[in-house]
Amino acid sequence: SLHPAHGDRSLLRQVLVNLIGNALKFSRQSNPPKIEVGSRVENDTVIYHVRDNGVGFNMKYASKLFQVFQRLHNPEQFEGTGVGLAIVQRIIQRHGGRVWVESEPKAGATFHFSLPTVPSEEGAAPRHSPTEPVRPDLNLAP
Repeated sequence: SLHPAHGDRSLLRQVLVNLIGNALKFSRQSNPPKIEVGSRVENDTVIYHVRDNGVGFNMKYASKLFQVFQRLHNPEQFEGTGVGLAIVQRIIQRHGGRVWVESEPKAGATFHFSLPTVPSEEGAAPRHSPTEPVRPDLNLAP
């Protein structure tokens, strides 16, 4: 079970859809593919992670990952538009959190993101929807 944090449920679901979708895409050639989703609490922050055993990448290119239309892998080998991680970063930052990655070529990747356990006084969460304590839901159905 994942730890609860404050945020917009539908936007946080989109974060998980994007991160788990990438983990599935980049680990589908692994035998067997493995994906792990977890969380831990540090002070007033919950840190979530999505880890896979996929193709991974060289960390010297990590800064490109969160830019729109930037891709590290051949589009013929791995489908996608290059916007999913940019969306993840935008949602997490609007919730007052941050997102980062750890990876090695041929050793998979772990994407981390943090969210506050209490609402931000600055209203960092999206203004169009109230924040509420939510447990990011692994049931990704709408």
